[in-house]
Amino acid sequence: MTKAVQKITLSPSRDIPFDKLVLSQSNVRRIKAGVSVEELAEDIARRGLLQSLSVRPVLADDGTETGKFEIPAGGRRFQALSLLVKQKRLAKTTPIPCIVRDAASDILAEDDSLAENMQRVALHPLDQFRAFVALRDKGQSDAEIAAAFFVTPQIVKQRLKLASVAPALLEIYAEDGMTLEQLMAFTVNPDHAHQVQVWDVIHSSWNKEPFQLRRMLTETSVRASDRRAVFVGVETYEVAGGASLHDLFQGDDGGCG
Repeated sequence: MTKAVQKITLSPSRDIPFDKLVLSQSNVRRIKAGVSVEELAEDIARRGLLQSLSVRPVLADDGTETGKFEIPAGGRRFQALSLLVKQKRLAKTTPIPCIVRDAASDILAEDDSLAENMQRVALHPLDQFRAFVALRDKGQSDAEIAAAFFVTPQIVKQRLKLASVAPALLEIYAEDGMTLEQLMAFTVNPDHAHQVQVWDVIHSSWNKEPFQLRRMLTETSVRASDRRAVFVGVETYEVAGGASLHDLFQGDDGGCG
C-alpha cells in the first residue's frame, strides 16, 4: 500500500506596521555577536530589509488576538528598525515584511528563535573572496566595499589578494584540501605556476606549515627587513628592475625583494 505524502503548509507572509510589533521574550539570542545593531541599521537604510521577521500574534488572557505581534526570530533586525524609527529615518507605521506563525501552532516561539540562529551557514571564505572581486570588477573601490560590509579596507585588500591565488589551488581549498592559513601563504608570490609547483612538492610532506610554504615561495628573495634591502632601499631596487613581493598577512616587514 502506497503511503500518502503529507502536504506541507507554509506560514503566510504579510506586511505589518512597525508600531504593531514587539520583541518576544522567547528570543534565545542574549549575547551580542557579529555586526552591531547600529551597523545593521545602516545596512537596512542602504539596502532595505533583506529578510522578513518571524512573528506570532500576541494573545490576550482570554485567548483573543490583541492586534500586536511578537518577534521570536529576527530580534536584531527589529532593534535595527527601532533605531531607524528613533532617528526619524523610518515612520512608525512603515509596513514590515513578516512571516506570521499561527497562534495555535505546536511549534514553540523558542523553537523558531533557536532554529533561525542555528541553521545559518556562514559564507565560505572563498565565496567572500570571489564576491569582493566581482564588486571590484564592477567599479567599486576597496573603501566602498569595506564600508558596505563593515570591514576595514585592509581586510578587503587581503581578500582580493587571496582571490588571485592560482585557480587550481583555490579549488583544492574549496574541497578542504588545504587550510585558509596555507592558502594565505601562497599570496606572497603571484606566480601561479610556481605556486602549483610548490604545492605539488609539499602537499604530501609532513611539514606543510604556512611558514614553510612562504619560505619555498620566496627562497630566491630577501625580506624587506633584511639589512641589504634596507641599505639599498626597496624603491631603488624596484627602479633598477628588481622584483618585490609583499605579504599582506605578515607585518610591515613582510615584503620580499
